[in-house]
Amino acid sequence: MLSLETAISFLGISILLGLSPGPDNVFVLMQSVMQGRRAGMLVVLGLCTGLVVHTTAIAMGLAAVFAASAMAFTIMKLIGAAYLLYLAYGAYRAPVSTADEQRPPALSGRQLYLRGIVMNLTNPKVVLFFLAFLPQFVSAERGAIAPQFFQLGGIFILATLLAFGSIAWFAASAGQRLRSSASAQRWLNRSAALVFAGLAAKLAFSQR
Repeated sequence: MLSLETAISFLGISILLGLSPGPDNVFVLMQSVMQGRRAGMLVVLGLCTGLVVHTTAIAMGLAAVFAASAMAFTIMKLIGAAYLLYLAYGAYRAPVSTADEQRPPALSGRQLYLRGIVMNLTNPKVVLFFLAFLPQFVSAERGAIAPQFFQLGGIFILATLLAFGSIAWFAASAGQRLRSSASAQRWLNRSAALVFAGLAAKLAFSQR
């Protein structure tokens, strides 16, 4: 079991990491600005679900095998980059309208949730980050290692909910005004496409 001091320390550091600029929170910010608070929160829940998978992989030792394979890393990052380019294309082509009856159907909750999962799971940097970060807070003196990893993963997911949820909440408030203007919507769509394309390029050329 983790000590209370370790848990509090890990939570604080994780919140700060969640608020620092990165692909996932930029993704949440853009989705929230473009589609609203509900969309942003569903994406956050999807990202957190992906973290459950990463935590399980770390606890079971699978992530170490993945991190040791250069081919697996390359394949995963290219899949992630391709997905981000798909999102960039969708944002660029998104129609613009301020009339409710003319607006295209919004993405379903399931689609938004799955976006978050795919975004998280196709980013190999998350696995490598977990491998480098979590073991620093684990000690064999406190008992079995795997349960400690699950506890740390749970705390990290809580921190992600708090940090990314805050981003979604405030970004959606700002985006509400922008979405009422056709020209602002067009600017949002182009900006989102540029951001997604930039993230795709960054991921595609990233090194382990």
